[in-house]
Amino acid sequence: MTLLLDHVAIATPDLDLGAAPYTALGLTPEGPDEEVAGQGVRVRAFVVGETLIELLAPTRPDSPVAGFLERRGPGLHHTAYRVENLEAEMERLRGLGARFLSETPSPGRAGTRVAFLHPKWGAGTLIELVEHPAGPHAAGAHGKAEH
Repeated sequence: MTLLLDHVAIATPDLDLGAAPYTALGLTPEGPDEEVAGQGVRVRAFVVGETLIELLAPTRPDSPVAGFLERRGPGLHHTAYRVENLEAEMERLRGLGARFLSETPSPGRAGTRVAFLHPKWGAGTLIELVEHPAGPHAAGAHGKAEH
């Protein structure tokens, strides 16, 4: 299995404020902002090669990102890695002692399915596994035919 970095997520209280450094670097958003209701966030994504920088802003005060911002302030929230079969990878990692924040995958951005590994298992880092709708290679890195 080849593990690929899917995205790096940055928590910010405001997408426009958080986007300023990336637009100054010459990056443009991949498309319109997207709400991921199950996670209580609005996402703005920037393509950098085959990887995304995802800015996350909370849409409700009880969301995990709102709690993160309250405890730690803006900054790196998690790293995410593409997998071809999310359930199989979750099972494999559980066999190695991995702990997940939920037992089953949940909907993610752009039609993906995601699962988060517990930071205590990830050496203090929140790690996300991402399965794209047509698999990570069939439709391009982020579910589109081309970037």
